Amino acid sequence: MAFTLFIGRLLFASFFILSAYQLYLEFGTDGGPVVKVLEPKLNVFTKLVTLKTGIKVPEVDTKHVVVAMIVLQGFGGVAFIFGSYLGAILLALHQLIFTPVLYDFYNYDVDETEFSQLFSKFTQDMALLGALLYFIGMKHSISLRKSRKTPKAKTN
Repeated sequence: MAFTLFIGRLLFASFFILSAYQLYLEFGTDGGPVVKVLEPKLNVFTKLVTLKTGIKVPEVDTKHVVVAMIVLQGFGGVAFIFGSYLGAILLALHQLIFTPVLYDFYNYDVDETEFSQLFSKFTQDMALLGALLYFIGMKHSISLRKSRKTPKAKTN
């Protein structure tokens, strides 16, 4: 059973690790092609957040955002393979931060083809987030169960 769990975590984390590796290889001096795609989406997202909440979002260099994506996916994925609670949290953090920015279906009308493509990818990433939250919850409940079962030493 332990081997099956390890293989499952390996397959799940491979999605994130391979994505981080691809971003790393393409990064170069200018941040790679993802910067060109991410920059306008990030600008629209920060304007939307400022408009809806009234909170001014500080400007961030898009290359730094790509580095954060690489770090969260890479370290989180490798740690997740070995069953790390921290790895799952890093991957969940990546999903929470970057999914609404990357898949901005809310900026398109329902009739546009971009809407359905982005919405489909958004829901897939939310499913991955759900799996990570499930893992975090199970890891937490198992640790609680173990702490309750640990017998306390009797002192006479």
